Amino acid sequence: MKRELLYRVTYMVYCVNAFAERYHLSDKQAFAYLKRYKGIDFLDECYEAEHQLSISDAVEDLTVICKRNGGKLG
Repeated sequence: MKRELLYRVTYMVYCVNAFAERYHLSDKQAFAYLKRYKGIDFLDECYEAEHQLSISDAVEDLTVICKRNGGKLG
């Protein structure tokens, strides 16, 4: 696996885990929620900017993105 792809995947996993912890979900539930409400797409598309922020900021951004796409958490 290319180093850049490994970094991207690792970052996304870390964000999903932090999101799960913040909203008291399992990692599987958090991933499903983020996938359904476009949070995973957001992390992938905006990786270059997002990975320079704190994980807390990323979780806040994910919350906003998911709400805009019909999510109810937060």
